[in-house]
Amino acid sequence: MLKIQEIREIIKLIDQSSIEKFTFESNGEKIKLEKGSGQAVVAPTVVAAPSVQQEIPIVQPVAVETVTASVQEAAPVVPSQVEDSSLHKVTSPMVGTFYASSSPDEPAYVQNGDTVKPESIVCIVEAMKLFNEIEAEVSGEIVEILVKDGQLVEYGQPLFLVKLN
Repeated sequence: MLKIQEIREIIKLIDQSSIEKFTFESNGEKIKLEKGSGQAVVAPTVVAAPSVQQEIPIVQPVAVETVTASVQEAAPVVPSQVEDSSLHKVTSPMVGTFYASSSPDEPAYVQNGDTVKPESIVCIVEAMKLFNEIEAEVSGEIVEILVKDGQLVEYGQPLFLVKLN
């Protein structure tokens, strides 16, 4: 069964594309999404006998807007307390999951107070099982980390505030 996070990512990608209908089948499970219908239906199928399939709905039809709203609630943007023109926002180049380190047992790439260079890796954003290293792109000091490890992030969402040198 697909994880809810994977389903949310699929919904976002379809919402941003020109695809009107999407069906995914794997191991007897089936997901159908239709853009513009206002509903997302997730209904896995279970094979009862070799020639007989039986559909068992797990989730009732949900308005796509409701699913999108819950995704946005899962990834709130933490506003900075100080708006300063000398602060640069390092933003997410894609929709995905923010990771502060390369693995759970490794230390975070950066912490508040760390100095970074343009090529310094500050985090990883995972999208559809691809792990993308995000660089600082500026020289300066990390003054604030705006998201939590494992949090869903949106395209263009600020991840770090960097005080420029």
